[in-house]
Amino acid sequence: MYKIVIDSCGELTKEMKEDGRFQTVSLELDVDGYRIRDDETFDQLDFLRRVKESPNCPKSSCPSPQEYMQAYECEADHIYVVTLSAKLSGSYDSAMLGKKLYEEEHGTENGKKIYVFNSRSASIGETLIGLKVQEYEEAGLPFEEIVEKTENYIDSQNTFFVLETLETLRKNGRLSNLKAILASTLNIKPVMGATEEGTICQLDQSRGMNKALDKMVQHIVEKTKECEKRILAISHCNCPERAKMVKEKLQNAASFKKIIILDTAGISSLYASDGGIIVVV
Repeated sequence: MYKIVIDSCGELTKEMKEDGRFQTVSLELDVDGYRIRDDETFDQLDFLRRVKESPNCPKSSCPSPQEYMQAYECEADHIYVVTLSAKLSGSYDSAMLGKKLYEEEHGTENGKKIYVFNSRSASIGETLIGLKVQEYEEAGLPFEEIVEKTENYIDSQNTFFVLETLETLRKNGRLSNLKAILASTLNIKPVMGATEEGTICQLDQSRGMNKALDKMVQHIVEKTKECEKRILAISHCNCPERAKMVKEKLQNAASFKKIIILDTAGISSLYASDGGIIVVV
């Protein structure tokens, strides 16, 4: 038996939610002291309204090691944990500490194996990693080989995103006020990505959202090898039509094995902001 634990920055598909082998461990959000748990009760529109009305930056807190330990309390012999980038959150460290505490309490001779993956991504990057682990488990591969192959898959992943607004980045201190104001005034949209270490970087920029999305699609196709063998995932923050448009642009530009679209959950909504698009392949 196996179990795949994904922190709540990673969106689950309908099939994953219905599959008892997937479990979400929730982070929490804080907007001016109002705490929001990133689980099935998350109200995206209410969260976005609160963020828009607040002069302060929303905060997030990672799951405790005890919450991860509880997720490890199960019948599964193989437990795989996928967290958002360790460069963006303490979720990875918390999952690792939970593993250490669990093994100290229960020992390691019971045959249970636990491995924690640092996605070096976020959102649907985590989703795709969870699906890749499931693919390898269903193929009957041994635990150690699944870990190795999945780490290689993470190495090959690329994350891209385009933001409607730079306000959250400005409030987070990741962007100067002047640059944010100029970008807003000139309608400049940055095309962002993730480094190999899992930090945020700017790949390109353009005036207007549609032109920025075109540039993002161009970067995706240029950086993705053997598109026909890879599943591509799109997550959107309150902009389903924009996500469908990006899917169509990608389908016209290359032949991917499959393209899935998901709505951002809480933590991903914090990063993407209203109107943001994230693509991982």
